Amino acid sequence: MSEPTSIYEAIGGDEKIEELVEAFYDRVSQHPDLIPIFPSDFTEVKRKQKQFLTQFFGGPPLYIQEHGHPMLRKRHLRFPITPTRRDAWLLCMEGALDEAEIDEPYRSAMFERLTLTANHMMNTTEDDEEKGELL
Repeated sequence: MSEPTSIYEAIGGDEKIEELVEAFYDRVSQHPDLIPIFPSDFTEVKRKQKQFLTQFFGGPPLYIQEHGHPMLRKRHLRFPITPTRRDAWLLCMEGALDEAEIDEPYRSAMFERLTLTANHMMNTTEDDEEKGELL
């Protein structure tokens, strides 16, 4: 068998991304800091997240084929993403990586990339959210 050419292949492809996204949204749906900025129906959000993570970790470019360039920060500007929400999102993702049993070194590599992305997505301080302002 040949060596995997991407994290996506190394972790088990579509099946593992599916497990990760399901485990992640199970956590998000129960996290008090995240519930306010997510829809009550996760169907479409999960579908897009699966597409994005597939592409983000070296699989087929599903997200870009359907939606164009991710432009994550721009697409999320309407949601107040504070340091608290960033941390909550990362906590949910960390638990999902564990539940999906992503092996090292891929788990650490994935979490590192996701942490960089989460940091980039912050657009509101805790104080500004209380005032209803975005950065």
